[in-house]
Amino acid sequence: MYIKMTEGEDEKMTNRWQKDADGILIFTGLFSAALAAFLTVSVQDLKSNPQDTTVFYLANIYQLLADPNISHTSILATPVQPPAFYPPKSAVLVNSLWFLSLVISLTSALLATMLQQWARRYLTITQPPRYSPHRRASIRAFFVHGVEKFHLPWSVETLP
Repeated sequence: MYIKMTEGEDEKMTNRWQKDADGILIFTGLFSAALAAFLTVSVQDLKSNPQDTTVFYLANIYQLLADPNISHTSILATPVQPPAFYPPKSAVLVNSLWFLSLVISLTSALLATMLQQWARRYLTITQPPRYSPHRRASIRAFFVHGVEKFHLPWSVETLP
């Protein structure tokens, strides 16, 4: 009788955890896909635009060709470099937040997957058919004590 009651209780608990994990996995998958789309666009703000360098050199060439008073020997003596590129602080901040969100989302997906595996393993270990009812009860009591000791239900509820 005890075994049948605990099996039903364990089934309900692990089913609830697995359904929570399924919801988290679906959400994190969709969220990560949308986040990746934003990242591919916004990461371009962190790189220098090659067209800016081309425009800089073309403007210098135009100035040299347009001014007849400049001697060609002074042109070679002064190398001209394009200005250094520094990404805007707002772009760095926004991209940092996008990447942080992606890391948190992928971590949540990993934790949800681990929760699903743990729930399946919990059922497999606590309900072995080859042991006597007394042995099964002591195995289950050991695992239930561990679940309570490590506050696993609370951890499952707080999983983002």
